[in-house]
Amino acid sequence: MTIVVAYADTPPGHAALRAAAREAVLRSEEVVVVPATTDLDPTAESLRAVLEGGEGPDATGVSLEVRTSDLHDPADAVIQVAQQVEASLICLGLRRRSPVGKLLMGSTAQRVLLDATCPVLAVKP
Repeated sequence: MTIVVAYADTPPGHAALRAAAREAVLRSEEVVVVPATTDLDPTAESLRAVLEGGEGPDATGVSLEVRTSDLHDPADAVIQVAQQVEASLICLGLRRRSPVGKLLMGSTAQRVLLDATCPVLAVKP
């Protein structure tokens, strides 16, 4: 099976990638990375550099694949890819936001948590 990561080049995104790699090692699964923004184009090499900079089990053997979606909404894109690959888990990073910030901007993490058809692992940096 597969673990899907909602990835952004931020501390919460790095934490999500590392958590997904740890789970992939434990479960012997592959990791599919979905960029959380349309202007982000991560490569396998840049993702491996993030993994090497973290603590935890050796993730050099983890299979990494980057997938994009034609959907513009990050939450919809992550959920769509997770359904396409029949993901066993979605990993995403959380950042602290005020209640007013959530009201005005919405929450991608909240939408993924509520709409995902598989378990979701939410991590903080």
